[in-house]
Amino acid sequence: MELWLQHAAGFILLEDVRGYARGRIDPALDPVARAAAEKAIDDAVFGLMEVIDGFPAPLQNDRYRAALRMAVDLVDREADRTRVQINLAGGDGMAMGYHGWLAGDFGETPIVAGGQP
Repeated sequence: MELWLQHAAGFILLEDVRGYARGRIDPALDPVARAAAEKAIDDAVFGLMEVIDGFPAPLQNDRYRAALRMAVDLVDREADRTRVQINLAGGDGMAMGYHGWLAGDFGETPIVAGGQP
């Protein structure tokens, strides 16, 4: 279940963050500029996933540490309650799955009804 939820979180970030940014690219760009913009978007989303994974090290000094935390919840809509919640920094790492996700590989269990996006 935890791996599936990590894939679900990756799917959401790809669809919503990456998809939004790609949709904002000027359609008049030449193919070279478009490819550069798409690569920059992919690199930025990958960097975001690394931060969510807890890499690189959080901001810290001898006494304190400040780190971002992102969780994914599996919510039972009928009962209106969270059934499972995982801290994404505690798993196998979203950044590890990113390149597979770009190719549409979200694991053996489909993330959305009807199969892979």
